[in-house]
This record gives sequence, structure tokens and C-alpha cells, in this order.
Amino acid sequence: GVRDVLFVYEENRCSMTYMYEYPEYLKIKLPKKTARRYPAYELYLYGEGNYAEENKNLLLTGIPVLFLPGNAGSYKQVRSLGSIALRKAEDVDFKYHFNFFSVNFNEELVALYGGSLQRQTKFVHECIKVILKLYRDREFAPSSVAIVGHSMGGLVARALLTLKNFKPELINLLITQATPHVAPVMPLDKYLTDFYAAVNNHWILKAQDLRNLTTLSVAGGFRDYQVRSGLAFLPRLSQHDSALSVVSSAVPRAWASTDHLSIVWCKELILATIRAFFDLIDENTRQITVDPKKRMSILNHHFVRHPAKMFEENPEAFTELTGAFMWITVKASKWTYSVYNDSDGKYFAFPLASHRKSYSHVYCENSMLDTSSWIYGCMNTNSSMCLEAADLSWRAELLPTTKVVMLKLQDYPSLSHIVIQVPPAVGNKYTLGCEFFEEDSRTVQLPVTHLFSFGLSSSKILLNSTGLFYNVQLQHFNQIYQAFKIYIESHCQSLKERKPSVYRLHIPWSHEDSIIVAKVPSLAEISAKLHIAQPHNDSSLPELNIHSSPDCQYEVSNKVLFYSYYPFILVFQIVRFHAGAFPVYIVSNILLTYGGQLSTLRSTGQCSDFSLELVRTAKPYKVEPLISIVVFLQGFNWFREIWESLSLPEVDAAVLSSQDAWFPLVSLILFLFGTGIAYWSGVFFSTSLRLFSSLWLTLIRPTVLQKDKLITPRRLCGMISLALVSWTTCGAFAVLIIYLQYLFKPVHVFVTSVFHFQDSGHSKETSQNSSTHRVKAQSSMDSIPDGTQSPSNSTTIAEAVNSLKMHITILNLFTWIVLLSLPSLIYWLKNLRYNVRLDPDPCRSTAIILGCILEILMNSSTSEVKSSKLLKIAAKVPLPLSVAMLAFGRMHLYRVPHFVTFSLLLHVLCCAV
Repeated sequence: GVRDVLFVYEENRCSMTYMYEYPEYLKIKLPKKTARRYPAYELYLYGEGNYAEENKNLLLTGIPVLFLPGNAGSYKQVRSLGSIALRKAEDVDFKYHFNFFSVNFNEELVALYGGSLQRQTKFVHECIKVILKLYRDREFAPSSVAIVGHSMGGLVARALLTLKNFKPELINLLITQATPHVAPVMPLDKYLTDFYAAVNNHWILKAQDLRNLTTLSVAGGFRDYQVRSGLAFLPRLSQHDSALSVVSSAVPRAWASTDHLSIVWCKELILATIRAFFDLIDENTRQITVDPKKRMSILNHHFVRHPAKMFEENPEAFTELTGAFMWITVKASKWTYSVYNDSDGKYFAFPLASHRKSYSHVYCENSMLDTSSWIYGCMNTNSSMCLEAADLSWRAELLPTTKVVMLKLQDYPSLSHIVIQVPPAVGNKYTLGCEFFEEDSRTVQLPVTHLFSFGLSSSKILLNSTGLFYNVQLQHFNQIYQAFKIYIESHCQSLKERKPSVYRLHIPWSHEDSIIVAKVPSLAEISAKLHIAQPHNDSSLPELNIHSSPDCQYEVSNKVLFYSYYPFILVFQIVRFHAGAFPVYIVSNILLTYGGQLSTLRSTGQCSDFSLELVRTAKPYKVEPLISIVVFLQGFNWFREIWESLSLPEVDAAVLSSQDAWFPLVSLILFLFGTGIAYWSGVFFSTSLRLFSSLWLTLIRPTVLQKDKLITPRRLCGMISLALVSWTTCGAFAVLIIYLQYLFKPVHVFVTSVFHFQDSGHSKETSQNSSTHRVKAQSSMDSIPDGTQSPSNSTTIAEAVNSLKMHITILNLFTWIVLLSLPSLIYWLKNLRYNVRLDPDPCRSTAIILGCILEILMNSSTSEVKSSKLLKIAAKVPLPLSVAMLAFGRMHLYRVPHFVTFSLLLHVLCCAV
């Protein structure tokens, strides 16, 4: 599954963008108050060559566009947009041009640490005010700024509207690139999830106020494994007419999936963006048009359906066909024509009266990819030519190798003829084709193998017709867990040169189409996977459109064998959609094992081996049924009211189900993944312990085993020191310190046990003593030899081994807490020169509590725990904590340390009570 997500996708079809002159970034001076409040942030103006020199005095006359980088992004990523916009401005002699600004966010890790998102948002607001002041007193001074946001930069742009003193009219256009709008990829702290909730709730509640803001979200497709495209789709709200979400693989003239970084420099995608920017200019104001409907029609023109014509706001409804062209009447239902060095122009007229009774549709294609009109509908005819015609070229759609038109004859009752214009073509070679057909004869249904077929079922259809177009409807293909491959094999009667075939997988409820161009004959493979599931109120079917080559046979199948099909259908999509939940399931398994060890310690007086206890205790049926029952009951209003009255958070599985991101068996498979990873983490700790112990034994002579008080003045000082570090610097830093300190505890216990065992005298050997005194701590205790000890020595070593096993499990739990807190530590280290104290700090309170707990546990042994009155409670609590962790932690990873901390706190109390 990991391999498929990271490596199995289409090749990179993007071209690199290049600068023709050296890029320069002019730093914009900010007001002293702003610079003092945000010392780590800066604002730049992009320029090249002479253009950069002219702008050094900041006498700007263009249209302002602000670029916001994303997680760990650089302000220099604006250069692709800025450079291509500059070249486009040169093409129009600088009649219009854009000034591209960029914000330097110091490459902060805002996708993993949400504490600075609000600060970034407020800084962008200040930047917008500074930018607009630069144009003050200009002839065509702008009153608003267009924003392009990459990754988390797009979310920051949306968050501007949540600021109390922000005026919505300051932004008229927002384009986001690979921005996770729906939810964070890794919800590692509360500030991140709260920020998302505030932004999305505001956009839902204030939907009417956002109608003047046009928003476009572009997702990267399957090449972007960092932000899956389903997260980049804007919520479907009432202001749907002012928001648009597309996947880059469906964008006309790009048709390419992009990874998370290439989306900012993919030439084909940047060209589409810049063309849209220039079409958005109002000739009267020389700024971006204030008409939201026009903005949306332009974005649809460039990002959804391109008719292979230059954008026109109000194209002429009718036109006269003039010119000394030859008129040719075509009565056949199918027609093809090849053009090569024709010096004379021609009009081919197709009378519709003879075709309306027999056919429902007409399909035409043209391989000349220019932007001129080429197909018309006649309204007024005489015997020889068409006097007036409607330009049907606006109904066309651009594909990689051709432009096509499909018309339903019933929708055009007033048309008498379809006319194809073939202008003189000197030195050009292209082909045209038209055919009339009945829709049912070109529509075939292909059943899709479902989840529980286990890959044993298959479907295959054979297209023997000589038509130009086929439509294959994919039945029952509507859920994100469905993933399969479609194979299209073409056979032709002759080996002559043919135009390539175009295959398009069309998803009607979202703009996530994928297009493949294949030579004929050939075997083409299409990966059929969904980014978002079909909405409940949508009954349309996904389609495979085949723009075929004449006189060829096409065989379409989705037959896949069990061994490759079933893992692919589930594991691939589970990794793509739910890999972020792996830590929750891993820690849940370890926590169940920890509870099992405490239970065994209480019943037998011995601490069981981690691996054996994991196999015995970590069972999905202990945790999954209860969560499923709660999710089911939350579908009833009475239960939901009781749940809300208890102030309990919503179960994460219910939220994922409402987003259609939850599917059968996913939780079970994730739990099994967690079991496997937890097992191998135990093996890793065991192996590491053996290696470190061997190194320690060769370097240092260990001290003898001795018991000490749980709390001493030295340990109190350690607790206070850790609390001070947490409070004055960074909580994650304190967590790391106590982790490194605790890391040596199992090594010390292990080495001391081995040394004490070997150093003791051997008096007698009996099979009973040999069995009693053989010491095993996971597999790492194999190095301790068998022998006989005095009863006191034997008891001491046995206690040490029990303590060692418990310390390794606690260390395993604590390791995941450290991993989940690392992002805020990295953020703090990067910004250390600006501020010693991380504020806000998501780990501060947890670090203080954990510091106290682990200072005590570090010096504890199982002998104190065994006799505790609270051991029964401490052994039973990990099970409900594991259930709660899976219920409330999948979409809130920052809650995981809280559950672990509570369990360890009970362990400390067991040592004292």
C-alpha cells in the first residue's frame, strides 16, 4: 500500500518553467510597528532584468497579486508565476501587467504546528494594506488584491475573512494550489484543528457574504501523496457558484497530475493560471473585473471545459459565412476528411432533416488545434449555401490531440444543417470527421468488481463498431475504497498510420477526470480510483469516453487476479486516506499490551514478555464493536442529544463517515497494521537494548543493583528543572530531555542484572533452581547464563527482569509521544533566534506532567506495584483508554499523549499506594 501511494502513479508530464532573465526579489519596507511585531516575516516584490530595475522606486502601475507559500515553503516559489506573467505582459506591450508580491513566512512548518497560523494570517492582512498603499494616487489604483496560496498558504488566505477588522472587499480572487481545505493532513495539535474549525465554520455561516469572492482550488492528483486531492475540494455550499475545485489532471491544456511541490512550477498549469489572469482584466479599470459571474465563467473556460477558442464574455450568437469557399453537401451518416496543403477553402454542409428520425446525436472532431471557429449550425439556407449560422465552436471541448463537439439533435430543433468550415491549409496537415449515431448504440455498461468479490469476478466488453466515439458507463463505481485497473486493447484491420486514441475517465460529480493518449494499435492501462465519493443526492455514473480511431476494434476489461486485486483495492486507498491515523492504532495496541502486563503482574507476580502479551491482549474485538455501536446510535436524534448534553466530542469515525471517507473493514485493517508495527517496534527496542548493553559492558563497570526511594531531593530538583524548561522554552524540548534520560534506564537495568548475575557465586545446580533462575527479558535476556544463586540474589534479579520488561513497554509508549511532539520542537529550533519561548506551546502542560511521572517511574520497580491496592484499576484502565483513543484520536492526534499520560499516572500512584 505504501509503495503504491509513493511510487505507483503516472509519470511527471509537467514541463519546467525557466526565467529568461535573472530573478530578483525586492524587499518591501514594512511599517515599524508591523516589522517589530512580526520580526521573522517579510514581504517581497518579484522582478526580472529591466522590469526589476524599473520597480526599485516602487512606482507600480500593474495589478497586485500576492503569493503565499505553504508548509516549509519559500517566498521564491513565486518566480514561475511572476516570470510567465512578465513574458505574457511583453506579448501585449505592457498594456496590462501584474505585480507579483510574495510573503516570506520563514519556511515555518505550519502543516504540523498550528500555533503560528493566526500570526501568519494577521501578517498577510498587514501586507495587503501595505501593497494597496503602494498604488495610492495612481490613475488605475486597485482596491483589492488577488491571492495565490500554495498548500497551507491557501488556508491562511481563507482565514483572512475570519479576522474581525478585515474587509472582505480587499480580496476579489483566491487561487489555492494543493491546499488541504477540509482537514489537516496530520492533526498534531489543538491549534491546528481549532484553526481549521474556525475557518470552515466561518465560510459555512457567512456563505452569503462570500459571493463577491471567487475561489479556485487546484489539487495535484495522485502524484501528490502529501495532500490527497479529496482534502483540497472546497466544501459544497450555497455559494457554489463562486467556488470551483478541480484536479490538475482534468485542467485543459495541462492534463497532468502534479506532486506537492511541482504544482507551483508546472509550466502547463502555470500557463493556464496566467491566461486566466489576463482574461480577468477589465479594460475600463485595468484591474481584475469586479463581476463575479464573469470571473467564474473565465475560470471554467480555462480550468474545466476549454472550447479551443479565446475567451469572449458575450460571443456573437449568429454569424454570416462569407468567403469564396466551395460548398459541398454531405448526406452520409459518417464522414472523414484529411486536409494537406489545400489552397481552397471549403464548407461541408450536413442536412439534418434526413438524420433526425434515425439518430439522436452528432459527433464531430477536428485535429487542427487552433482557436478559430470551425463548426456552425445553419438557421437560414437556400439551395446552395448557408446565409446565417450559429457558431457551435463554443460547444466544442479541447482534448490533447483533437477538439470535439457532441450535439443532441433534439436540443437544436431550428437547425437545418451542420456546417464544417475547412479553411485553406498551406503546409498544414489535419483530419476532420463527423458521424450521426443513436445514443444507445454507443453506450455500453461495464459492471465494476465490488469490494467483497475478492477479485474473482471480471467484466469485459468488445466494441466492434467503426464509430468515432464510445461511452462506457462504469456501474457501481462510487466509493473511495474502490480501486481497480481498466485495460483497453485496440486492434486495427490495416497497419496504416492512424490518429491516436484518447481515453478519458470522466467523474461527473467532481472535476477529477484523467486523460490518456494511446497509439493505435496498443494496450492501454487506466487506474480507476476516486478522490471523493459520490454525493448521496447524485445518481450519475462515471464514464470512460473513448475517442476512437475508425476501423479499429476495442476491448475494454477490468479483470484483475485475486492476489493483486484485493490488496490493491483496500490497502492502497487505506494508506492514501488513513495513513495519518496509524500512530493512534499503534499506541492503542501498545496500551492494550501494557494493561495486559499489569494484569499478569497482578495475577502471577511476573511481568510477561511484550511480544507474547501483544499477541494475547491486542485484539480488535475488544475495542471496535463499542465504537461501531456508538457511531450507529449517533444516527438517532435522541442519542445525539444525550451525547451532546454530556459535552462529549463527536466520534471521529462518525465525522469520517459523513465525509464519505470511512468504508467497510478499514478500522479492522488499521488495527492489524497497528499490531504489526507495535510488534516490530518491540523487536527493535529489544535489539537496540542488546546492542547498547554490549557497548556499555565493554566501556563501563556497572554498579550493583540497589533499591532507592521513589522521591528524593535530587529527583525533585529534576522535576522542577524540567518544569522550568517546559515553561520558559519549549515543552517538546523537555519531553525529549526526559526521554533521553529514560532511554538509559532499561540499558542500565539490563547491564546491571547481567553483571550482577555473572559476578555472583555458583553453589549448587538443580533443575529446579536452573528453571527458576533462568532470566529472560524479551529475547534480549538470552545472554544471561543459567546458574544458581542465593534466594536473595535470585529474587533481586527476577525483580530486575520484571522491571526491565515494564520499562521497555513504557519506553515504547513514550517514544510515540516524542514523535508526535517533534514538529513543535523543530518549529521552536528554527525560530529560536527570534524567541526563546514557544508561544503558544501545545506540549507545555503535557511535558510538565510527564516530567514528574517519568522521574518517578524511572526509579520504580515492579515490586512496589505488585502490592498496590490500585493495581487492579491500573490494569483495567488501558482497555477503555484504548477505546477512547480510537474513538476520539483518529482526527485529533494531539489527544493520544493525554490517554497515555493518564495511564502512566495510575502507574505512579500504584508505586505509592
